[in-house]
Amino acid sequence: MTRLLWAVVAALVASAPVLAQPAELASRVAAFSRINSAASPSLSPDGKSLAYLSNASGSPQIWIKSLPSGSARQVTSLPDPVSRVIWSPRGGLLAYAVAPGGGLNEQIWVMRPDGNGARQLTAGGKDNNGLMGWTRDGRALRVDSNRDNPAARDPALIDVATGKWTLLAANQGLNSVTDVRGTRAVLSRLRGRGDANLVLVDRRRGREVLLTPHEGQAESDWGVISADGRQVLITSNVGRDRQAFGSIVVAANGKPKPIRYFAERADAVAEDAALSRDGRTAALLWNVGGRSELAWFDTASGTVRPGPTLPFDIAGLADFSADGRSLLLVGSGADRTTDIYLVDVASGRVDRMTESRHEGVDLASLVQPELIRYTAHDGVPLSGWLYRPKSGSGPLPLVFTYHGGPEGQARPTMSPDAQALAASGIAVFAPNVRGSSGFGKAFMAMDDGASRVDSVRDIKATTDALVAMGVADPLRLGIMGGSYGGYMVMAGVTEYPDMFAAGANLFGVVNFETFFKNSEPWMAAISTTEYGDPATQADMLKALSPIHKLDRVKTPLFVLHGANDTNVPVIEAEQIVATMRARGLPVKYTLFPDEGHGWRKTANRVRSTTEIVGFFVENLKP
Repeated sequence: MTRLLWAVVAALVASAPVLAQPAELASRVAAFSRINSAASPSLSPDGKSLAYLSNASGSPQIWIKSLPSGSARQVTSLPDPVSRVIWSPRGGLLAYAVAPGGGLNEQIWVMRPDGNGARQLTAGGKDNNGLMGWTRDGRALRVDSNRDNPAARDPALIDVATGKWTLLAANQGLNSVTDVRGTRAVLSRLRGRGDANLVLVDRRRGREVLLTPHEGQAESDWGVISADGRQVLITSNVGRDRQAFGSIVVAANGKPKPIRYFAERADAVAEDAALSRDGRTAALLWNVGGRSELAWFDTASGTVRPGPTLPFDIAGLADFSADGRSLLLVGSGADRTTDIYLVDVASGRVDRMTESRHEGVDLASLVQPELIRYTAHDGVPLSGWLYRPKSGSGPLPLVFTYHGGPEGQARPTMSPDAQALAASGIAVFAPNVRGSSGFGKAFMAMDDGASRVDSVRDIKATTDALVAMGVADPLRLGIMGGSYGGYMVMAGVTEYPDMFAAGANLFGVVNFETFFKNSEPWMAAISTTEYGDPATQADMLKALSPIHKLDRVKTPLFVLHGANDTNVPVIEAEQIVATMRARGLPVKYTLFPDEGHGWRKTANRVRSTTEIVGFFVENLKP
């Protein structure tokens, strides 16, 4: 056992007498990160088998289970993680994506369900590829790639039999193929972060028409063609603040009519949807303040009815069964493992298909976060999720954990880090400051460009609110976050150098100049609308970059990064570490050589959680 881990154990023993043995405590901290999960479910055409991803073997790999209650078997044992698996409508093949070294350069493969006959359909190397799904006839895969232009993601179809690529558009931003029906295809095209269109492509004539014209920023997605080919079903916030479900009628000449919204809510945003193979039923997924609600849409009558009450807080839609009678979901929650569920459309019965392991963790003992609301310095309403330790009272040591994006959203999810910290006597608060998604596009745009300073000011407002409520001890505060959340960590310790006793930055941006220079060109291209344009706003970006204010830092720092990260390249971490060490300031640095933008391998997740908890226990002294 390392000296640091012994220090963690000793501190835990002092603060939590219910756990008496050091080995017991060390095991418990590590156990949180060993909690398994299941995701990316896909049913065989006959509905008798389920393909999915599980990290039970130490990294996400493909598993197949016989339904309804048969045993599961592992199909792949690759050195690299698998990021998606989809069963062919014909049944004879699985399509899957592999992330070499956990990086963004995903490669697309097909194989038989027994694991034999694996064939790579992409060129390999540094190309970034995305697997969207199969065409309805099972002959081709819907993909996107930057192989021809690093600054774009071009949409294409890959003929699985021949390997031939058919390009649907070129060099027009970030595209994905959301649907293909007959000679028409629908593309989702991201012009900039927070601004996305749907485009209808006539594959025979090589023409495209914009389905979602708008002024300013707006996002449209889903983009599925109805069974009769006359409509495109969408999610959109064109002409409104919150995403809703709608449809666009397309005339025989290909000209689209304006969006008609058929399901909208003032208290929620449309999150995702799926259409049954026969086109009769659509599943609608709402994000209601961070929790998921399901509804059904009858395409013939145009009516919407509530779906069943889900036995978990957060759902992810997969797809309908071939006969349309069942819907696959991924369900998770703060006290529930991420697993796969099957919903009976007629009765609303929800059956659990997988049981992810959680050895050493009693799920009933996990903390359920509570929603906390407060206001920013300028009156903007903010909120977040508080993980309060089950033991201890009065002002507590507390770690603020900021989500990535910045268009992400803190939700009541299974968080090994939060649960391990809470079990160690440290409260955790996951805020949704301005710029977060889930609250409408106006709120999400409040941190764009020069307005980022207001989002950074929300760090102080958040801290002040939790201290004023008597939850947080102002002398024992920590801050952590990943990706953009890492930027918020560095902004927090530089703008408020006396506020935090410890900070953990996971693969975060610290210097916008080097981020734009070294990130994937397509990522840099879409990020100008969010952060600013380095060609015309270099001074503003410099002022927003914490790297130029590290001389203010008084907070002990812990920096974690993946060597294969090409989203936020490792140079961001290296700048922080080199500067802090040159100034003789405390900084701990962990580099994972086999990870990219986040940790996918269980051993790395265990190390990360153990070291993060040890770092905060040492500095916040619960």
